[in-house]
Amino acid sequence: KQRIETLEKGQVTRAQEAEENYVIKRELAVVRQQCSSAAEDLQKAQSTIRQLQEQQENPRLTEDFVSHLETELEQSRLRETETLGALREMQDKVLDMEKRNSSLPDENNVAQLQEELKALKVREGQAVASTRELKLQLQELSDTWQAHLARGGRWKESPRKLVVGELQDELMSVRLREAQALAEGRELRQRVVELETQDHIHRNLLNRVEAERAALQEKLQYLAAQNKGLQTQLSESRRKQAEAECKSKEEVMAVRLREADSMAAVAEMRQRIAELEIQREEGRIQGQLNHSDSSQYIRELKDQIEELKAEVRLLKGPPPFEDPLAFDGLSLARHLDEDSLPSSDEELLGVGVGAALQDALYPLSPRDARFFRRLERPAKDSEGSSDSDADELAAPYSQGLDN
Repeated sequence: KQRIETLEKGQVTRAQEAEENYVIKRELAVVRQQCSSAAEDLQKAQSTIRQLQEQQENPRLTEDFVSHLETELEQSRLRETETLGALREMQDKVLDMEKRNSSLPDENNVAQLQEELKALKVREGQAVASTRELKLQLQELSDTWQAHLARGGRWKESPRKLVVGELQDELMSVRLREAQALAEGRELRQRVVELETQDHIHRNLLNRVEAERAALQEKLQYLAAQNKGLQTQLSESRRKQAEAECKSKEEVMAVRLREADSMAAVAEMRQRIAELEIQREEGRIQGQLNHSDSSQYIRELKDQIEELKAEVRLLKGPPPFEDPLAFDGLSLARHLDEDSLPSSDEELLGVGVGAALQDALYPLSPRDARFFRRLERPAKDSEGSSDSDADELAAPYSQGLDN
């Protein structure tokens, strides 16, 4: 009866050990799953960082800026061509008016003509002086700009920046030429005023050419309207230029904002990576703690095995049997020694807790050992079969007890 109770206790102990092994395996599986999820999150964060870096290195923004500058340069060239054409047309009309004025007859009132001529010369001198001053200012600006272009100093920059710089330089040159054209237009307008004065003098003096004067007046009105149209176009071009500059500034600000957002996203991803690494380290430490708990539990099992060995020695008694006492194919007459037990925790884990206890308490014959190895093999295939293995291991002992 005492032996039967001991066997029942051993079966219960092995069943508990199997359940505890199953729980430990489940905890290890959970820790592995956490580690794998942390590694996946880390890979996703790294891929996101690479995408952000690629977006930061994308040269598309620079290409858009260069294309915008090229478009603005083409528009400036078109405006310059239109202004030059209008200036040529005005020069032709001024020459025609001068020819017609020279063909008019002289007036008898020479004194009045001389006074009017003096006043006209004074106004003409003032206009010429202002025009010369404007030309000098434009010449100084042009010389300064040419000196700036001659300095250069951009050979160390990248080719893309060199192209952008050349476009900007060409744009500035076009604007200077446009200012010169405006100065010439002002000079021509002054000449038109002078012609209007001459026309007024000849209108007072030449009543007989009223019809011809009306035609000249209509032409002058046409020139004034055309000049007004040119001024309107010039103001429109300036407005468009201001809008383009504002748009370029807005684009630069948008690019800077996107860069700031990208930097913030990169910092957030780095923080997330650090958190994931901390979680992975915590999972690793938790696995080590679980492993240390299982080692302590194995040491406790070894102590229990020693106690069971002592009880077996007491049950055997001092005189050995001549024939081994067979109990359901298990030999209890074999001597238990220290070599039959595993020498370390790793060996005990390697052979399985149930198998170690079985080999230590009840040494088996080769036939029984093959039987138990067939029972233990399915337990290595799946973690959830520990309970069924414990029941199959306990079956021979329950049959022995029934016998």
